[in-house]
Order: sequence, then C-alpha cells, then structure tokens
Amino acid sequence: MTIDRLKEVVGNSTSLRGWVMGKRTGKGLVFLIVRDGSGMCQCIVDETKVSAQTFEDAKRITQESSLRINGTVVADERQVGGYELHVTGLEIIGESVDYPITPKEHGVDFLMDHRHLWLRSKRQWAILRIRNTIIMAIHEFFQGEGFIQTDAPIFTGNAVEGTSTLFETDFYGEPAYLSQSGQLYGEAMAMAFGKIYTFGPTFRAEKSKTRRHLSEFWMIEPEMAFHDLSMNMDVIERFLRHVVLHVLAKNQMELEMIGRDTAVLRQVTETFPRIPYEDAVAILKGEKEVNGQNAVKTLEADMESAKSRLEAVLADIADREAKLKTPGMKKGEIGFHQAKVQQLKEEQAELEETLRNIPLWLKSAREFRMGNDFGGSDETVITRLFNTPIMVYNWPHEVKAFYMKRDENDPRWAKGVDVLAPEGYGEIVGGGERETNFDWLVEKINEHQLPMEAFEWYLDLRRYGSVPHSGFGLGLERLVAWVCKLPHVRETIPFPRMYGRIAP
Repeated sequence: MTIDRLKEVVGNSTSLRGWVMGKRTGKGLVFLIVRDGSGMCQCIVDETKVSAQTFEDAKRITQESSLRINGTVVADERQVGGYELHVTGLEIIGESVDYPITPKEHGVDFLMDHRHLWLRSKRQWAILRIRNTIIMAIHEFFQGEGFIQTDAPIFTGNAVEGTSTLFETDFYGEPAYLSQSGQLYGEAMAMAFGKIYTFGPTFRAEKSKTRRHLSEFWMIEPEMAFHDLSMNMDVIERFLRHVVLHVLAKNQMELEMIGRDTAVLRQVTETFPRIPYEDAVAILKGEKEVNGQNAVKTLEADMESAKSRLEAVLADIADREAKLKTPGMKKGEIGFHQAKVQQLKEEQAELEETLRNIPLWLKSAREFRMGNDFGGSDETVITRLFNTPIMVYNWPHEVKAFYMKRDENDPRWAKGVDVLAPEGYGEIVGGGERETNFDWLVEKINEHQLPMEAFEWYLDLRRYGSVPHSGFGLGLERLVAWVCKLPHVRETIPFPRMYGRIAP
C-alpha cells in the first residue's frame, strides 16, 4: 500500500514502506512522520498496543531510517494527507546514522552541497511534485491542441548567436556547442507538421548568479504554421491558464506545504493584459498608471512599509530571544519561541533584501531609455502592478533576435512578445512571429554579423513554401518558481547547474 491510497482502506490494517522524516515522543507514545514518495503520514506508536520490541525500535529509530510499518488506517483531517496510521508493528530496514540535514537552520551552500539529501525534505519534495504536474500538464495541453512533440538536437555546429553564452565541446575533432534553443529546428519541423513543440534541456554559459539564472534548464518551444502574433498570444494565454489551473486542481496539499498563497494563481482565469512596449515603458517610468496605481509611487510606498515592518520584526526577535533566557520555561514553549524566531529571521532577511533592491529598481526605472530591453528589475517594477501575467509586445527590432518579424506598417518594431509573471517574477515566456521576408531576414543576419553559410538551411524554409508562422519558448524552471513563489530557481530542478556549481 502507498500513502496516497490510504483513503481506500480506512478502518483496515495495511503495511507501508518508507522513510522517517520526523519523530517526536510523548508519555508512552512515539509519533513518526513517514514518507514513501507518494505522500506523508503520521504513524502513532502506542506503548500499550505494541510489543516491547516494537516500542523500543520506534524510540530509537532515527531521521531518514527506512522501515516497514504495519497498522490500522484512521481518517484525521488535521493530519497531512488526511489520514494517520495506528501502528501494530514495525521493522527497521536501513538505519540512518548522523543524518546531516536536521530541523535546525542550514545555510544555502550547505543545503546545495547536500542537494542529494535536501531533496527528501518536505518543501523540496512538494516543489518537485508540482514540477512534475506542470510537465504533465504541458504535454496534455499541446497534445490536446493537435501538436506533436518533436526533438531538436542538443549539439549545434555553429555559434550562430555569438560564443559568449555558449558552451563549446569537442564533436569528433570539430568544435560544437550545446544548444541554447531548439527554435530554429522547430520552425523546420512546423513546416512539415503544422504545429509542433520541443521539450528538452538547453544551456547558457552566462556567468550570472541572479535568482533567475541556471546554466542548464528545460525549455518548451512550440512552433505553429499559419499563426500570426495575435494568434500566438492566444495560444500562450490558453497554455499558461491550463497549466496553472491543473496545478491548483492536483497539488493543493503540496501548495499548502510550501505556504503558497494561491489567490494570485487563481486569477489566471482573467484575461491577460496585452501591452505595447511603448506603453510598458511609460508604466515603468511612472508616466502611465495602471488601475490608479503608479509604479514609482508604489515602490516608494513599498519601501516605507518594508522599513516599518523590519523594525517590528527586529523588536519581536529581541523580545522572544529575551524570553528564551527565562529559567524554567517549558519545553513546548521553548520550541514555539525558537520556531517563531527562525521564521522571523527569514522574514528579516527578505525585508532587508527588499530594502536593498527597491532603490536599485527605482534608479533603473527613472533612468530607463526608450528603445532599451527590459532588465530583471524593470520587469519586477512593471509586474508589481498586475495580478495576472502580462504580455508586452511590439518591441524595438534592435533588441530582438534576427529572426523576429518586422512590422510591415512600422519597421521600427519587431512582432515579439514577452510574458511577464506577476509578483515580481518577470519573463517566463518569450516569443513572436517569425520573419518571412527573405531580404529582411538576410539583412538581419548580416546586421547581427552571423555566418550566412550557417543559415542557408534556415533560409530554405523561406525559399520553399514559406507561410506566416509563430512560436514561443517557456522556461520550465522560471514557471515553477512563479507557481511555487520561490526566491530562487535553484529549488525548481532536482540538481541545479549554475555558475560556480556542478556538484553534486
């Protein structure tokens, strides 16, 4: 029996196999939190209802020891998963000695060095189950809309967009590069199949340590024949709505485990605002308001609010730490105050980071120049005024890729779209309509100083039966980060690879 199926055997005896995540003891009682991969369950060992050996085993079992445990299933909505096991017997399978990750606070570097074990913690377990739901929802959406999954190569023979952010490797004596995107190959496959999507790892050799960057990440890249920019945005909106609603329906327990307030996620049922780049710049600079809100004034108010809250948090920490020095305090009260102090210190760190960031965001917003691309701080400022993802479209062609279609009526603009997630998460989707004008495409290849011979096959797509077509790329880890409201993408993937880290 697995924990996720306990509801099928309420009132009956069953057997579970798993690992001990946590333990606490009371008079004549041992409470074990057991994880088996499908879920978690509190298992109660009552000294009066088990053998002396079973009770001794329960008392000595340690964190992350594996076991087989028998008992009667009882419904209890207060417990995680809604059920608990009243134990009749247990067998220790594999002991865990001096497990390094304990309930105490650990630094990020320590946890990353022990990522292979950190994955077992409740929070990481929940995040990666949500990631799995997102992946399955992605396939469900595209397959349901008549797309077929195709695969783009990971090795590419040319550094067609410059070598500064590409990983070079040896391919039988010739230089090759790890793919940054499967999009160009996706266009070729769309000309054969109409609607396709690729789903695979991509690589960026950016020496960046921001919360949004990984060196290896997963991209979903659909390409659609006979789709213009507007139709492309329609697909993106339906796609994101489908995925988020799927998570809300399937992962309520996991979202509660990580403390995710789902109110914003539920607003994906609303229409996503579509904002031209010029209007987005005006919003960023505080020259245009959104529903009566001004971006610059909102940031200034946020800064004052954060200052006030930080003062209150520091005072609360000092008060509780003083109480902890009181002689004779009961164990339960000590535990309560210690947990609260740790929670407050986490909030303190977040507030201090906010107070460091807001002045930088304000400076960037005030100094932003029309025609520039948005940076992460600019995206954060804009999205703080919205509760749904927003679509910023029609960008200056100079800041977009060479293959982005120029607006026939005003060639200053490229028909691109960036989808920015709310709550300061920024870009999660980038896409647009692809250039079909042969001469303009050649001009852009030359303008970007790219090797023309590397694109002869790509130009063939315009020589032989070209059609209007569009597509987009979604970074899986950035989507997971927003859905789970995580401070860093390193928690969104089982074993993150980023600047400065390639182990474990």
